[in-house]
Amino acid sequence: MKEIPPVLIVDDDSQMRSALREAVSMLGYPVEVTDNGRSAIDKLQSSTCSMVITDMRMPGMDGIALIKEIRKLSLNIPILVITGYGTVENAVLAMKSGATDYLMKPFSYETLHQAIESILSRNGGCSTSPPIKDGNTIVTPLTDNPEMKKIISIAENLAMSDITVLITGESGTGKELLARYIYQRSNRAKGPFVAVNCAAIPENLLESELFGYEKGAFTGAHERRKGKFELAHGGVLLLDEIGEMPLHLQAKLLRVLQEKTVDRIGGTKPVPVDVRVIATTNRDLLKEIREGRFREDLYYRLNVFPIKLPPLRERPEDIPLLSRWFLERYSASHKKSIKGISNSAMAILKKRPWKGNVRELENVIQRAVFLCQGDTIEPEDLVFEEPEVSLKCGKIRDLEKELILKTLEETKGNKTLAAKILGVSVRTIRNKLAQYRQEFPQGKNIPCFRSTDH
Repeated sequence: MKEIPPVLIVDDDSQMRSALREAVSMLGYPVEVTDNGRSAIDKLQSSTCSMVITDMRMPGMDGIALIKEIRKLSLNIPILVITGYGTVENAVLAMKSGATDYLMKPFSYETLHQAIESILSRNGGCSTSPPIKDGNTIVTPLTDNPEMKKIISIAENLAMSDITVLITGESGTGKELLARYIYQRSNRAKGPFVAVNCAAIPENLLESELFGYEKGAFTGAHERRKGKFELAHGGVLLLDEIGEMPLHLQAKLLRVLQEKTVDRIGGTKPVPVDVRVIATTNRDLLKEIREGRFREDLYYRLNVFPIKLPPLRERPEDIPLLSRWFLERYSASHKKSIKGISNSAMAILKKRPWKGNVRELENVIQRAVFLCQGDTIEPEDLVFEEPEVSLKCGKIRDLEKELILKTLEETKGNKTLAAKILGVSVRTIRNKLAQYRQEFPQGKNIPCFRSTDH
């Protein structure tokens, strides 16, 4: 990965700054941090940064004020806004003020990594198509499964064409990974790869995100903004979870695919675009068509070449391969010397139904790395249920408490990071600790029981 200027993190919460620094560093990017907007402006005026990641609510200059100040200074730098105050209105305000993208808390490292890579790729900071195996990202699908090998071979043949591809499969099977694989081996690999999650962007923002807008098109449109189609010109646009797109936008998308032009909101003439489209979905689009939620004509425009990815439970050969890869990845990133997975632990992994597929397996191995105290993953290190779910079910309550406290110990009391590792909200961690304090008052002096948390 080529060297780029540092990513600037702006957050008044010291623990969140640390968690974000670690997350960005895991991708191999240099990082600078500051706890307030004014200091961030000073840094941006005196040195170059590749992007800004800022919290929404901060004392003094908040995230919105910071965005406006950056744009007022004509600093052409991408801005990712993080907000724990999850209203669509805040997200809309951030985007209209000049933010490039936004994330709502809580979110996973994977989600943050995808947002950073997507932003930096379309802004020229770096490519989202790193080498075949690059630190924390599997780019070539790892498989020992015959069906998957056939799919990869088909993807390689498709790569050099401009055929529109529709990739289907359950959540967590690697649909976006395969889309990136096709892009990297295509004659568009030198162009941008722009990914749009149609399920993650509020409906009232999705149209402007995809097609762009002209200055004055609506309140807050202070300057012309290119949409994802224009940003992907000469490259590939991934329409992730296309089945979630509202019907009225499906009609506009169909026109773009047919005419190869986009109409910006408030625009007076169409803008030509040269984009290859790859779409993904975990929905049965034929069923969606029958129930009136998806346009049949759009389906056939997208479904020029369909690829269906099998779930992990139908790829038992891949469980040991992927488990070892994730073990290597997280052992390195968390500076642990774990050599392997015991036979008994691997037998348990092979018997799982893996409803969350590869993504679920990754989460299990990541948790196991944190919990493992020796040099081999054992059955007791494998935790499959989220603590919040297990408590609701009234099961393995002691294991839940042990897992939470051990994870807090591993993260040196960082509740934000512990919540990410366990796949629950920070509020859940706080509530559990409050409950443990009531049950064990003597535990109030334990560091991870302290009332000052974030």
